[in-house]
Amino acid sequence: MFPRASVSAVIAVLLLAACNPPAEPPAQDEAGLAVPDRASSLEGQLAEDARRLGTFPTLTGELPAIIAHRGASGYFPEHTEAAFQLANDQGADILEPDLMVSRDGVLIVRHDPYLSTSTDIETREEFADRRRSLMGREDWWVLDFTAEELRSLNARQVFADRSQAHNDRFPVMTFGDFLDMVEGMQARCRCEIPIEPEIKLPAEHAAMGLDPAPILIAELEARGLNTDTALVIIQSFDAPFLERLRPMTPLPLAMLHYGDEEGGNMNGYSLEQVAEFADAVGAYKSLLLNPDGSSTGYLERAHRLGLVVHTWTHRDDRPSLLTNGDTDDELRTLFALGVDGVFTDFPDTAVRVREEMLNAE
Repeated sequence: MFPRASVSAVIAVLLLAACNPPAEPPAQDEAGLAVPDRASSLEGQLAEDARRLGTFPTLTGELPAIIAHRGASGYFPEHTEAAFQLANDQGADILEPDLMVSRDGVLIVRHDPYLSTSTDIETREEFADRRRSLMGREDWWVLDFTAEELRSLNARQVFADRSQAHNDRFPVMTFGDFLDMVEGMQARCRCEIPIEPEIKLPAEHAAMGLDPAPILIAELEARGLNTDTALVIIQSFDAPFLERLRPMTPLPLAMLHYGDEEGGNMNGYSLEQVAEFADAVGAYKSLLLNPDGSSTGYLERAHRLGLVVHTWTHRDDRPSLLTNGDTDDELRTLFALGVDGVFTDFPDTAVRVREEMLNAE
């Protein structure tokens, strides 16, 4: 069993990295121009004010993290380099990729196991005969394609009411591509960028001979990221998968929780049971807040167990959870409650609201 790093420590290191820029001269781009340093003095002052004023009752007293949900996916097709780069530019603290497994055992940055809604697969005549019925749906499936075939596909916006202007401009990425991108971003911003990958459908993949656990660990090991100092949080809806992963990694683990329905109910585990192997819980926002904005008591219970709470998903263009209040109010209420992080499709909005709350003090 590896010694375990806490999510609290990861977030604390993240904030220290963001608030304490190195003393070296500013980095330059290829044209010789100075690259803006994301770790500004303003961010440092905000973190200091948060601790002093107690604005956010998070588990550690630090600023709640802004987690870019599949990148800045409100603006660009999800899981594209453009979406992740924009999220970083907007001030997101953590980047979240979802991971599926290809036919040849490579981690693929996709949320859905099917491809028709998020890629241009329907236009690719060479793949027309690969459509089949699986999981109650006729479609093309990630696990039926090799990594190279999947990388030849282009990403599309999955929400019809969002801009389609960037469709077919950015290829599907492997997890290796994603990590290469993050390394490049870190070199440009002279900062460390935490990531929070979610392993999708691990039991289903394993049943088909594509167990994601050893694939993930091997990828992290190869990058020097399977350590207690790496800024990586691994999340899943599958409790037995996280239990199986626990002795394989010192990295913090996050148990995702949607509600009582199968597939989102933590496999029937209680929070107390989850706390035995996980460091965090990723709870859907309605588990934390009632429609009138009052607490359900979930967050307080999780914090008492030492669990960090990340909640999902804030979206500017979807109805607010609150009966009286817009999506900005929803964010303010979640921050005031004490969530430790918020997944959002619109990182710029979450960063703004967090800053407004500090300035209001």
